[in-house]
Amino acid sequence: MAKSPDAARTAPTDPARAHSADTSGSRRGRARSASSGGDRTFGVIANVVLTIWALLVVLPLLWTFYSSFKNSREILTSPFSLPEKLNLENFVTAWTEAGIGRFFGNTLIVVGGALFLVMLLGSMCAYVLARYAFPGRRVIYYGMIAGLTFPLFLAVVPLFFVLESMGLRNTYVGLILAYAGFALPFTVFFLYAFFRQLPEEIAEAAAIDGAGDFRTFFTVMVPMAAPGLASVTIFNFLGLWNQFLLPVVLNTDQSKFVLAQGLANMQAQQGYQSDWGAMFAAVTITILPVLIVYAIFQRQLQGGVGRGSDK
Repeated sequence: MAKSPDAARTAPTDPARAHSADTSGSRRGRARSASSGGDRTFGVIANVVLTIWALLVVLPLLWTFYSSFKNSREILTSPFSLPEKLNLENFVTAWTEAGIGRFFGNTLIVVGGALFLVMLLGSMCAYVLARYAFPGRRVIYYGMIAGLTFPLFLAVVPLFFVLESMGLRNTYVGLILAYAGFALPFTVFFLYAFFRQLPEEIAEAAAIDGAGDFRTFFTVMVPMAAPGLASVTIFNFLGLWNQFLLPVVLNTDQSKFVLAQGLANMQAQQGYQSDWGAMFAAVTITILPVLIVYAIFQRQLQGGVGRGSDK
């Protein structure tokens, strides 16, 4: 009896083909096993490297923190031991006698003003470049990107003479403008992608409802780009709070010193008779706001960066 076509298709293949299929399957299995083993090795190495890096960052912070409760004798004789008692006098000395309180207030004024200015102007600039078509848009955008590659130390001398000619050197306004100017390119670059990916239909619906450009931006687009705004705000805050070169060059008025200048001046004035406990307390006061801000806004930072990478 002749076999049907279906039976012929379901008939077993010849031994050579079966052996070839088995060999191919075993090779794929070995390849997957080797890939899995490579991934595990890479994961172990990455965890070890990240652990070492975390220790290099965290241990100095912990040492600085608990050294701020020790006196100079304890720090010099047993620098790595825990303090015998919690000595809060170091913080009082650093805040009042060393002037860290005044420097802290100056830093809040300068960083707060610069942060408000750069976020306002940077978000508006990024929105216009991302949503509106006009001649020279790409030139402006790539000019902003080029600003990220410009070394800061090459601009401080021209900036010094510009602020001097305008009468803004040794003033809060001069420092705020300088801080905002150097943070603006990164802000525009970071927010450009967020505004670029926002749905056009929402802006059109707002326009149909009678909203103008400013109202559409502040009431519709800004809330939608909130993760990106939160992320770039944190990045700018960290960079501006730790700024050292700009205030050193542009501000020689000790009454307007920021924290970085205050710490350097504190060490220079003490000389060989340094109060190391007060010094560590001053450093702790300087880094605490950064740690607090990062701890509070960590989720927004991760969400904003993740959303930006997805886009």
